[in-house]
Amino acid sequence: MKKWVLITSEIPTAAFQKLSKRFQVTWNKHRLNEKQLIQKVGPFHGLLTSLADPITEKVFQAAPQLECVANYAVGYNNIDLATAKKNGIWVTNTPDVLTEATADLTWALILSCARRVPEGERLVRSGKFKGVHALMLLGRELVGKTLGVYGFGRIGKAVAWRGRGWNMKVLYHQRKRESVSVEKRYNARYVPFETLVQHSDILSVNSPLTPETRHRFTRREFKQMKKTAIFVNTGRGPIHQEKDLAEALRKAWIFSAGLDVYEHEPKIDKGLLKRSNCTLLPHIGSANVETRDRMALLAAENIERVLTGRKPTTPVFQL
Repeated sequence: MKKWVLITSEIPTAAFQKLSKRFQVTWNKHRLNEKQLIQKVGPFHGLLTSLADPITEKVFQAAPQLECVANYAVGYNNIDLATAKKNGIWVTNTPDVLTEATADLTWALILSCARRVPEGERLVRSGKFKGVHALMLLGRELVGKTLGVYGFGRIGKAVAWRGRGWNMKVLYHQRKRESVSVEKRYNARYVPFETLVQHSDILSVNSPLTPETRHRFTRREFKQMKKTAIFVNTGRGPIHQEKDLAEALRKAWIFSAGLDVYEHEPKIDKGLLKRSNCTLLPHIGSANVETRDRMALLAAENIERVLTGRKPTTPVFQL
């Protein structure tokens, strides 16, 4: 008898094609809330989920046959890991395959903020562009500036690596310092958090969300940053407090900000929506065709391995 797999949302067809060869697959095309998940998960042995899916203790209790939850993301803060581990259920994610795409998107935000690209685009579309002016939309230079990276994992390193093209100095901070060889490779220097905040011209947040990183950037940190600084977050939204960032932009404590993630996603602070010096994207860090296909295939591979009695390729924890 075939085992059952639920794909909870609309993702590239590669995952369905791979899984349907061996399993009975139900593909749900609309987002499910916790109550709907509880009603639906009972028969399934594997779930292919997204960050928007609340895989809570109650959801696990409603799925007595469940063996694996494969998250279609690097993050997994939407899943109750303690309950999963307690019940012997594998949880997996999709690291590595979206590193380059997210680093590219981070730099798209950096460039957009530094050169005020969205403001210029809106100016042209509105019909207000009447010719070149010496003081129009003055931005910030990037060459030789200091790039600060909060969270020097795979994506943080890829962001730093791209900074070589602008001959940037790289500072980084995270819980554990990297080896000397890694620092040399990326021309990066480990500094205390306060130094990172105070000395970065561009501060890129690429950290996972943990109890230690939640609300790490608040009014206090924004006031300590350079008035010419650019704050970019493509990591996790709750690492910064949106109302504080909106205040920092309104009062010109910093030059600009670029966000792809939000504190209460998909809701966004109204103060940020009003700021012309804040570039806002709809969580598209990994959104290119090749990357999303690789993510889908990796998530499907993890489910396939678990449901055929093998260990998953990218487990979040070991059982």
